Amino acid sequence: MLPSADILANGALWSVATIAAYLVARALYRRVHHWALSPLIVAPAILVAAALATQVGYAPYIAGTHWLMLALGPATVAFALPIYEHRATIRRLWPVLLVGVVVGSGIAMLSAWGLALAFGLSDSLRLSLLPRSMSMPFALIVAEDVGGVPDLTAVFVVLTAVVGVAVGEILLKWLPLTSSLARGSLFGMGAHGAGVAKANEIGGEEGSIAGLVMVLSGVVNVLAAPLIVLLIR
Repeated sequence: MLPSADILANGALWSVATIAAYLVARALYRRVHHWALSPLIVAPAILVAAALATQVGYAPYIAGTHWLMLALGPATVAFALPIYEHRATIRRLWPVLLVGVVVGSGIAMLSAWGLALAFGLSDSLRLSLLPRSMSMPFALIVAEDVGGVPDLTAVFVVLTAVVGVAVGEILLKWLPLTSSLARGSLFGMGAHGAGVAKANEIGGEEGSIAGLVMVLSGVVNVLAAPLIVLLIR
């Protein structure tokens, strides 16, 4: 059955509104470089205000903008370009990167699960939190596979990215991280896509390493999450 004209019109409207909100938020962030004005915070705030003003619920919004979520997969693949450009550095450092990704991914998932248990969250919330430390395309797949709620996972991923960039900036000031490997890994592991964008602001090599760490952690998490859930349960 084909969607009605009203559904198509509303979907197009909210798609345009989402893109416009992001462009406005990005322009603001470029003028005032502060984590609190990240597009990941400002754009959703604009859209929530618009949804409340027009009394539009979440279901109609996501139905109209679902194609934007699907576009995250190709966008993640685009990180392969800077990785290829700095392949010599990555080839030289791959053992350290791999160990860091495996350890970091394990700590991220187990800490999320442990905190969820400590606060008495339900099983669905715990399973939705589990993949919060991987990029969105990987996280949504894992959430669905392990029995979580992908929509909740998307929120947790965004929150993790925002907090990760903010904490990462603080850690760069406090810790003597002088190598591109350390700086790139910090943001790629702690804030996935947003972290890669921040690492690229620091330097091209940092951005490439952050992108590689993000992709590797996604692959590791996709492979390990179901096994970890079985062990925890």
